[in-house]
Amino acid sequence: MIRVENLHKKFGGFSAVDGASLRIETGSITGLIGPNGAGKSTLFNVIAGVHKPTSGRVWMDGEDITGLAPHQLFHKGLLRTFQLAHEFSSMTVRENLMMVPAGQTGETLISTWFARHRIRAEERALRERADEVLNFLTIGHLAEERAGNLSGGQKKLLELGRTMMVDAKIVFLDEVGAGVNRTLLMTIADAIVRLNKERGYTFCVIEHDMDFIGKLCDPVIVMAEGKVLAQGSADSIMQNEAVIEAYLGRGLKNKDMVSA
Repeated sequence: MIRVENLHKKFGGFSAVDGASLRIETGSITGLIGPNGAGKSTLFNVIAGVHKPTSGRVWMDGEDITGLAPHQLFHKGLLRTFQLAHEFSSMTVRENLMMVPAGQTGETLISTWFARHRIRAEERALRERADEVLNFLTIGHLAEERAGNLSGGQKKLLELGRTMMVDAKIVFLDEVGAGVNRTLLMTIADAIVRLNKERGYTFCVIEHDMDFIGKLCDPVIVMAEGKVLAQGSADSIMQNEAVIEAYLGRGLKNKDMVSA
């Protein structure tokens, strides 16, 4: 689905992404790991159109999408979440979801005068879809809660719910487990697996929790210093000397520390 070739992204003289090449296969849940500063989030940002690459190309389903803006990629089904949730805190959880689909009739002033029946019908449909999404994510009881009052894990579920309000093909999840308690993290993992198996979503996940990555992701891609260092199953990655060196700066004798 996604092919990245020789991608570079420089900020001044610093190469955040330095010649990365990788593939994300349709229907996979691909993990992206690496030490802090490896270039993972920058790679996500370039693929998702937040940053333009210095050089290199990105393809999606055979189409060159290099440098397209986030809203253009949104319409192609490529979505990205962030380490910190970006909810509308003063709106309800349901309202946050209802805002997601683009091109709603009520977005234009003239339609609010002459297309009120259509607007009401759209709002009913969006409300029903939002409630379906919330129930799928097991947070239907929070529909009327202000989004700003949610816990960190609940906000991550809300971010995931936003991707379900449109026809997403691939979702890039950036540190979905950051600040999330273990119980909610497993709820998020279950939702990701169900979306993958039941609705055909493809995922690419940045995460530092190796237990989470090991249970959820295959394959796993490792980045270090802006480059792709290794790719394979979680088990093979954990045995890779270069990966252990990148994380710990030591040899295989410390490999048990990686899984600790």
